[in-house]
Amino acid sequence: MPDDDRESLITRTAKSFQENAERSGPAAGASYTLIGAILLLGGIGYAVDSWRGAGHGFLLTGLILGVIVGFVDLARVVWKK
Repeated sequence: MPDDDRESLITRTAKSFQENAERSGPAAGASYTLIGAILLLGGIGYAVDSWRGAGHGFLLTGLILGVIVGFVDLARVVWKK
């Protein structure tokens, strides 16, 4: 393969990769929001359960709220297009 063809292939591949990465940015951000909301609200629920000496009610409530918040943000990003 000549050097010009190889450079052209590398250039096209890099440009394609960059375009795909730019298009996936909002979806990646929404996925981080989903994970972060679950961890944060679940952690808050766990802390409240530990502080109050209760069962796992606040933990489960925090996890469910985290899933709801995360999926609402994900839906907002997906349906924005």
